[in-house]
Amino acid sequence: MEIDVQMTFAESGARWIRACAVDDVEDDEAVRLGTQPPVTVFRSEGEFFCIDDTCTHETYSLSEGWVENCLVECTLHMAKFDLRTGRPLSPPARSPVRVHQLRVEDGSVFVQLPNDYTCDD
Repeated sequence: MEIDVQMTFAESGARWIRACAVDDVEDDEAVRLGTQPPVTVFRSEGEFFCIDDTCTHETYSLSEGWVENCLVECTLHMAKFDLRTGRPLSPPARSPVRVHQLRVEDGSVFVQLPNDYTCDD
């Protein structure tokens, strides 16, 4: 699932966007946002996480991956990443994915993105 996002306010070289409603993301599922570069909100173990959507091994969407125990596994070559840190946990990935700060407020998930990330309107 891909969701359009809305910019909310600026903050020192970054901005917060309303990414989705809490109910839009089931546990151990993901929602890819309409940003460039793409980012994805994951829910696992009842917590929310946001990382860049592209696997660092090959250009493949992590939102299509398998999610469990705060990990995502890329379905292309089975590289695993820790959703909390972005750290690769198995080959062939060697570089981490970027992690984005996130907060849940009034039933919505907000993500902080650098100003060089764009939002599709």
